[in-house]
Amino acid sequence: MIDFACERLQIRSFADLGGVWGVDGEYTFYAMKTHKIQTASLVDFAVTETVVTRKREYPGLKLNIGNFGAEEVTQQIGNVDAVILFDVLLHQVNPDWDKILELYAKQTKCFLIFNPQFTASRSTVRLLDLGEEEYFRNIPHTKDEETYKAAFEKMYEIHPRPQYQQRRIYRDIHDIWQWGIVDDDLIAKMKSLGFSMRYFRNHGRFNNLANFENHAFAFWK
Repeated sequence: MIDFACERLQIRSFADLGGVWGVDGEYTFYAMKTHKIQTASLVDFAVTETVVTRKREYPGLKLNIGNFGAEEVTQQIGNVDAVILFDVLLHQVNPDWDKILELYAKQTKCFLIFNPQFTASRSTVRLLDLGEEEYFRNIPHTKDEETYKAAFEKMYEIHPRPQYQQRRIYRDIHDIWQWGIVDDDLIAKMKSLGFSMRYFRNHGRFNNLANFENHAFAFWK
């Protein structure tokens, strides 16, 4: 999808939101190495030593440390040709996933989205609202994992993480699976923001989960 966007849509600048955690900025570095990218922002709560080291090869790359759902971070990023949201949209609450799209729609002409999409409902669901048993039946984690255990045991308590500038309860942390987003809702939201779908691919089930499939989208305005 990055190749499609850079070659067919002539993307020359982008912001990779949440692109450090788990992948060390690999999507950003691939795009900058392979295509004619002039400027880019890699945005996450923290950066790794690997990211800092690799950044030295790309003077056009800027590291933005912070919550990409915060308005001050969007202002730091500024206007870009594309916004990349790979495996992060389902984690976004306070602001929710659709509000994230609204936030960035005014400063880009393209969204590249890769996300585990929910297939067991006609409408998007907040997964925690399914109840504990159904929640863990639908996600690739167990209730014994400390992050998920705490999310249920302390659901409405304030999370102590210092990176959260505003008070945030455990229910609203980004570390856990939050949403079962359905394609129709995502496409409708993008249409309401003035974007049309230019690319779609179904990459199959996510981690053999019965109710989630990896879908890739490129939306253009």
